Amino acid sequence: MTSAASSSTQAVELAPSYALPIVLIVSAFLILLLNIWVSLLIGVLGLFLMFQAVTIRLQFTETALDLYRSETLLRRFPYQDWQNWRIFWQPVPILFYFKEVKSIHFLPILFDPKMLKTCLEQRCPRI
Repeated sequence: MTSAASSSTQAVELAPSYALPIVLIVSAFLILLLNIWVSLLIGVLGLFLMFQAVTIRLQFTETALDLYRSETLLRRFPYQDWQNWRIFWQPVPILFYFKEVKSIHFLPILFDPKMLKTCLEQRCPRI
């Protein structure tokens, strides 16, 4: 077995990215001057996403994308059930979409977007 083949079978856990929550929290402070209720809504969303970025982990294994909260496996998404995936808004990725046979999933980009794309292209290439 070559080293390239063996490295692709190892599990890869994505590093968290706090960019999206930080942008929302900073935006909430700026919007506070215009509208307190909109600012509060955006600030709460930013804090929620910050909590998610701290606690949620994505791990790409040989056969599935695993979703963890701390050390607890929440859900496993086998690649064989995937039909399509996409990362929205490439200049500043903010949303990850993937479609399985029976469901559609949207996740905010709370992970390293470059590594996310690399892992997706390696393990679940688009048709």
